[in-house]
Amino acid sequence: MSISAILIGLFFALNIGASGAAASMGIAYGSGVVKRRMALLLCAFAVFLGAYFGGGEVVKTLGNGIIPSETFTIAISIIVLFSAALSLFLANILGIPLSTSEVVVGSIIGAGLVYQTIFLEKIAWIILFWFLTPFLAFLLAIIGQLVLKVKPFQGLLRTQVAVKILPLLLIVTGMFEAFSAGMNNVANAVGPLVGAGVMSIESGILLGGLFVAFGALFLGAKVLETNGKRITSIRLEDGCLISGTGASIVTIASIYGIPVPLTQITTSSIIGIGFVKEGLSVLKKQVVMQLFTVWIVSPLISMVLSYTLIQILIEHNFYPIVVVIGVLISVFGVVFLQTRKDAEMALTSNVIERKGEN
Repeated sequence: MSISAILIGLFFALNIGASGAAASMGIAYGSGVVKRRMALLLCAFAVFLGAYFGGGEVVKTLGNGIIPSETFTIAISIIVLFSAALSLFLANILGIPLSTSEVVVGSIIGAGLVYQTIFLEKIAWIILFWFLTPFLAFLLAIIGQLVLKVKPFQGLLRTQVAVKILPLLLIVTGMFEAFSAGMNNVANAVGPLVGAGVMSIESGILLGGLFVAFGALFLGAKVLETNGKRITSIRLEDGCLISGTGASIVTIASIYGIPVPLTQITTSSIIGIGFVKEGLSVLKKQVVMQLFTVWIVSPLISMVLSYTLIQILIEHNFYPIVVVIGVLISVFGVVFLQTRKDAEMALTSNVIERKGEN
């Protein structure tokens, strides 16, 4: 059973690396600063370094900071990881972007609810960081964008020196973001395994770091391509601001052992830049509503799945199933209605634009 647990954790690490590649080096690749293969190599290298040298604190949090390590049997660690992976799989089918950090924390909370062994103070700190870090990224992006709009900086950005330095700076900040992702995200795959005593922290961050890096290198090309094409309109200085802001926040959170959602932090930085350029209208866009949906849905789905599977498979208690099914129907119903509303709004907007052109 230990081997099965390790295989599930490492498979999860591969997928974390694949999805994290675009988040870190997508801007550098999309702007043409670095080729695809080199972008993936740099991402894999930086992700591994971040995991190996700085991933230990978040591993400790997920291994014994949310629930006691005594609660983490091998069977429960398998269910926790399976619930997180299944949540991501269901979300991908429905087109809902979820945070790996949030689904793993949700799965662990589900296990803690079964045995009533949750450290509430630690959970409160984690949830507080989930809300504060994207908001901080939003504010820092606004400040940075306003600074870049000052005339001296505008003049500096047009010089030949800036033209040569900005591409290099974009690669460095992209690698810094990948490094921070390794610090924070490797724990999502190996934290429950360390809590169950299947592996030590040292072997967990080594193996987890390697497989996150392999995932970025060998499975991240498609995600990198998609993300790169989306962000080609972002200026180099904006890309440095986004990557640098997100990486700094995630690194600080990782030092204190707090798992945070890098995707939401990066998205919040982009929204902050958009806020300076477009004003309040950017806050009404679909991406903002999607951000709030992810905050709510990510931990809730995995928590419910973990709680249910432990009750059925380990405790042989089938009574909670009715309640759980009701919760899942409610959650997916809200998401479906929100998606339908967004689609209708987009359709209405297109119709109005066509009428204006005619």
